[in-house]
Amino acid sequence: MIFLKTEEEIELLRASNLLVGKALAEVAKLIKPGVTTRELDKVAEEFIRDNGAIPTFKGFPNQYGDPFPSTLCTSVNDQVVHGIPNDNPLEDGDIVSIDCGTFMNGFCGDSAYTFCVGDVDPEVRKLLKVTKESLYVGIQNAVVGKRLGDIGYAIQQYCESNSYGVVREFVGHGIGKDMHEDPQVPNYGKRGYGTLLKKGLCIAIEPMITLGSREIVMERDGWTVRTRDRKAAAHFEHTIAVGPNGADILSTFDYVEQVLGDKAI
Repeated sequence: MIFLKTEEEIELLRASNLLVGKALAEVAKLIKPGVTTRELDKVAEEFIRDNGAIPTFKGFPNQYGDPFPSTLCTSVNDQVVHGIPNDNPLEDGDIVSIDCGTFMNGFCGDSAYTFCVGDVDPEVRKLLKVTKESLYVGIQNAVVGKRLGDIGYAIQQYCESNSYGVVREFVGHGIGKDMHEDPQVPNYGKRGYGTLLKKGLCIAIEPMITLGSREIVMERDGWTVRTRDRKAAAHFEHTIAVGPNGADILSTFDYVEQVLGDKAI
């Protein structure tokens, strides 16, 4: 069932999403060769809890195995989504996609950003740039009267025109009091098809794009998803509210990009 949000509920969603942006910025301050993703996770959890919220990913149930053990999903290089923080130091030339969720005042926040670690190959940096651009291309179609297929079509066409793979098995989602609500929001589709977009619909749009084939595999931990061909993958995500004159972006990359400066994607 789809729950349309009131203006008051959208403001509560915005507050939780702005906290996600600030948490990602705290993490951004630390990203460099030699740092572990477990260290990043610790900082994010402390920051979220210190600001009166709960990390929504921690303890999230899994039909394939154990609940998610951490605050952040940290997916490195060929990992697409749901990477578990660990003690392996990040290396120069790596990329790391960091997905973060919060629960505050009864509503969820959800956003993701892919970071460069040191000096990243230009081919991989371009993948990140196009993936981030495709997110905003999708958001431009989140307008009352359009359909979910218009969002997915726009993302798919933009990425495939650059010869990238568009992951099918994992998609965006509705968001509100629960982190995953209806409807699902694919990053592929047909124009004019799918759920009609109405005022107050709040969704997380999150392109997951690969440098090579779109085929993926799941690791034995039951969480980490990587590309089958071991080529790099990127992931950017915003939570938005559909409006009559365009989307209202409730999350933000501003705090992250203030930290990154000219190193931002």
